Amino acid sequence: MTTAILNTIIIYAKDMQRTALFYQQHFGLISTGEIVDGLIELSAESGVQILIHQAAKSIKLGQVAVKLSFSVTDVEQFIQQSTLNFGKIHQANGYQFANSKDPDGNLISISSRAYRVQ
Repeated sequence: MTTAILNTIIIYAKDMQRTALFYQQHFGLISTGEIVDGLIELSAESGVQILIHQAAKSIKLGQVAVKLSFSVTDVEQFIQQSTLNFGKIHQANGYQFANSKDPDGNLISISSRAYRVQ
């Protein structure tokens, strides 16, 4: 059986440039901002790509079906340095996380789970 590797996430946006800039400013993703084949491509150091796609009028944005989670070593420090509004910091099994939303109402979180000591 051939395996599939998840390396790209597509986000539908009302304002593609605004959404791309959001992920660049707040999470350090890299992009030219150029629209190619109807998409704005953002790249992360981890190798994951986010593609911003123009949302059709029929798409209901901000529905909670998927949440993007960004790994950070220190949740509290990230929040202090960020201009985003995050909710309460939650304590989990050896890590912390906090939630926010992007300009289209999609859920995002920051989490130290990837760095927890086991």
